[in-house]
Amino acid sequence: MTLVDSTASTVGGPGLPQERRLVTEIPGPRSREIHARKQSAVANGVGITLPVYITAAGGGVVVDVDGNSLIDLGSGIAVTTVGNAAPEVAAAVTAQVNAFTHTCFTITGYEGYVEVAEALNRLTPGDHAKRSALFNSGAEAVENAIKVARSYTGKQAVVAFDHAYHGRTNLTMALTAKSMPYKSGFGPFAPEVYRAPLSYPLRDGGLSGAEAAKIAITQIEKQIGAANLAAIIIEPIQGEGGFIVPAEGFLPALVAWAKANDVVFIADEVQSGFGRTGAMFASEHEGIVPDLVVTAKGIAGGLPLSAITGRAEIMDAPHAGGLGGTYTGNPIACAAALAAIELYERGDLLQRAREIEQAIRAKLTGADPRIAEVRGRGAMMAIELVDAATGEPDAALTGKVAAAAHAAGVVLLTCGTYGNVVRFLPPLAISDALLDEALDVVVDAIAAN
Repeated sequence: MTLVDSTASTVGGPGLPQERRLVTEIPGPRSREIHARKQSAVANGVGITLPVYITAAGGGVVVDVDGNSLIDLGSGIAVTTVGNAAPEVAAAVTAQVNAFTHTCFTITGYEGYVEVAEALNRLTPGDHAKRSALFNSGAEAVENAIKVARSYTGKQAVVAFDHAYHGRTNLTMALTAKSMPYKSGFGPFAPEVYRAPLSYPLRDGGLSGAEAAKIAITQIEKQIGAANLAAIIIEPIQGEGGFIVPAEGFLPALVAWAKANDVVFIADEVQSGFGRTGAMFASEHEGIVPDLVVTAKGIAGGLPLSAITGRAEIMDAPHAGGLGGTYTGNPIACAAALAAIELYERGDLLQRAREIEQAIRAKLTGADPRIAEVRGRGAMMAIELVDAATGEPDAALTGKVAAAAHAAGVVLLTCGTYGNVVRFLPPLAISDALLDEALDVVVDAIAAN
């Protein structure tokens, strides 16, 4: 880490010095000043994990208003996967802004929307005929995926899973498992949403994927019935629930059951898609082909865009006008997505994600007895922290580790149903040196607590 007295450049993108640099304490005086204004001007329900205020970002760092350069292990929650202010994305956005900013695709169309749909149809798993529809946020796309499934099947019930996170709209809160902070006090929620047990290898007694799937399917059949079920929705690797990777065979068994029972299988790849796991989509790791794939986050290099892509006959079920919205598939976001997708398709970013996984596993496996598991894929990795004597989740330790990392200049996120998971979502543009330095900070923070 470099300690200096001068402020950093405010020019964004990968041209920023790639270093951890602390000029002040974290947060610094200027950030504290802005945060006081935030508390007066912004609704209390909009929280900030690390109250520093950013002026520039690129590569593996974010620079705050006090000139501190922090290592970014969050990527805006898996959004800036190709790197913040990536030159290709910035250039595409600039060109589109200079052409036009909005027409509403459902009023007068534009080619960028069509090109993004074509790319998604090409890239998502399966060689069947596909259609796509674009939206703004992951939650909005999830909600529309449920609409599509219900329209296609004529059925209403939907199954989500333990530890799931699918968003904060009314329907997606119903799909989401964790109460605080996502659901508490916001009901009643949308009806006809049911929950099934997930394969959680660390905590389900060592069940195989097939065994865990049998338990889930039996519950679905007995408590809901396939004749009433429109869709199963699942994250191939869970996000907010703790970066849980189901045991091998769990997902294929669910897909096979859904296919046999005329149930739409929806893969929520909002956090796990677009190269994050070392494949374009996490579904590819077990060779599953979802009926519908929901994407967002990393799709557009930091601009708000989301999508549903799926089997043509399913996607075409809703009537004309049943899908869409004023800002859905905004032309600026589409331009950013096309530039980002081109970067993913070159292939080196997928390899980079796999290299990041290797580095994280090498650094953290066996680093402390309170690390119960190092899990995940690619640049979507996590550690679960527990009491070494009992194996019980240790949320207090997790909070202390995150706070220590923040104070040391590392942007670090936590998650998990039990609040005891530290997650690693670095941009794929991060350097080996910065990643190694940030992981050292985390290891030291665990040891110190």
